[in-house]
Amino acid sequence: MIRRAFELVPADRQHLIPFHLVATLIYGVAQAAAFVLLIPLLESLFDGDTGAAGVWLAVMAGVVVVAAVAGYFQSLLGLKLGVGMLRGVSHRLGDHLAALPLGWFSGRTTASITRTVVADVREIVEFFAHLLAVMVTGVVVPIGIGIGVLFIDWRLGVIMLVSLPVMAAVDKLAGRSYRSADDRLHASAAEVDAGVLEFTTAQPVLRAFGAVGERNRALESALARHRRASGGLIAASVPGLAAFAIVVQIVFVALVYAVAVWATDGDFAAATAVGLIVVASRFIDPVSALAQVSTSTRRASAAVDRVHDLLAAPELRDPAQSAVPVDNSLSFDGVSFGYQPGVRVACDVSFTVPAGTTTAIVGPSGSGKTTLLRLAARFYPADGGAVRIGGVDVADMSLEDLMAQVSPVFQDVYLFNQTIEENIRIGRPDASDEDVRRAARVAAVDEIVERLPQGWETMVGERGANLSGGERQRVSIARALLKDAPIVLLDEATSALDPHNEAVVVHGLRELTQGKTVVVVAHKLSTVAHADQIVVVDDGTVVDRGTHAELASREGRYADFVAQRDRARGWRLAVRPTSSRRGP
Repeated sequence: MIRRAFELVPADRQHLIPFHLVATLIYGVAQAAAFVLLIPLLESLFDGDTGAAGVWLAVMAGVVVVAAVAGYFQSLLGLKLGVGMLRGVSHRLGDHLAALPLGWFSGRTTASITRTVVADVREIVEFFAHLLAVMVTGVVVPIGIGIGVLFIDWRLGVIMLVSLPVMAAVDKLAGRSYRSADDRLHASAAEVDAGVLEFTTAQPVLRAFGAVGERNRALESALARHRRASGGLIAASVPGLAAFAIVVQIVFVALVYAVAVWATDGDFAAATAVGLIVVASRFIDPVSALAQVSTSTRRASAAVDRVHDLLAAPELRDPAQSAVPVDNSLSFDGVSFGYQPGVRVACDVSFTVPAGTTTAIVGPSGSGKTTLLRLAARFYPADGGAVRIGGVDVADMSLEDLMAQVSPVFQDVYLFNQTIEENIRIGRPDASDEDVRRAARVAAVDEIVERLPQGWETMVGERGANLSGGERQRVSIARALLKDAPIVLLDEATSALDPHNEAVVVHGLRELTQGKTVVVVAHKLSTVAHADQIVVVDDGTVVDRGTHAELASREGRYADFVAQRDRARGWRLAVRPTSSRRGP
């Protein structure tokens, strides 16, 4: 566990590790020596030899000073390692998470990742700052005392040294069931965190359907599982701790009994016996301290393993040399992909989007339209075939170079709890105020700003909660437009807009994307009809392709799509007359 924990220490703090270990070892050895030196000091005092007693006292004082200095430095270095871990591991985890494929996140909750990044890192910091010294001294001091006692009475020294592996074996057996119980507690705590977050952010929906308080069964179930997991951890910890404490006390009683018997038999003087009893108690104290922090140590060990597991997740690796595309065309060449093994969402998809043109992708829900955009942005690696930009496989481009080529606007809009201007500026942090305002005007965000009391400085709230769905989508569009990448990916970009705002945004998009390569996923004919090319997908495959006029004039999926939209355009609510009962 200690070795794996040291592997997490950032490079700029690695040089502190040997100094910390040496200081801790010196601290432990000096403590053991100070305890053992008590025996000859007592013997000299009991014999009335004040000169020898003075010498032993001076030696003991020197050893105590060494222990104090070493203890100071080991505490100082432990804190430096802990602070370095808090900064280094957090940054390392953040960089690693940013390089993971999105598929990795789909199998985990935000709360479970947060607990690893925050709670587990905190456990590791605590390990370096406090627990490591207790663990080392809990081993070094008893061994040092046992070796020292060998020179006074070999029998008692042997008993001490033999008892150490016995106590260690009992402690190891006691901790066998702890790890699985701690994993269950970690998972249940993450589930509770996710439930509480969902409970607070989804209050309108929960209240609308009366799923608050005890009726919120999901949160209640999560809390119940957490209570059971907490009880399971206690059940797994207490018996082992009790067994270890009993064994420690048995060892201490055995040592005191042996000293008493051998002193009674005259094997050594009364002063030696008193000193050995005191030393026996000091022999047990570090072991007892180690037992008291054993739960924290096991918790830290589990945290180290979880952090290592997260860091071991394979990243989307950048190539050694990023290839340069020859133009802004986008092509799918026999692309296949599935979110789960054996389940294909895209199968042998092939089509080309020439540079500077607009291609619309249409098809029924679940047909793989959004997946194709995600593959184009390399949010997921293709299982087969290749997605190319300007003739270059996106896998042969660095993530930074690829993102410089692409501006995505997806259906699920995420806004940060910052001002409207800051959310737009994320698209290009070095953009001028005029560039931000221009992108906002094109996406009709300026109309939103005019209605808000604080204008551009209005905080949008967590996940953009202070804005409507259509307003959030317009801010997201402005963000992508500000980025001004040569390839624009739009996924239902106008789905949450009313007809007026849709017309404004569509007009602005058409104006701003002149000369750019645009791929748009949409269900609205007003968005699709003006595309240079329409690709019809169904069940993960391309079933038709052409312009709006070409596809609408022949039988096929697109013609059905147009007919369905025409029928849906005139929908209305039918009001049934209600009969009234007249009184007699």
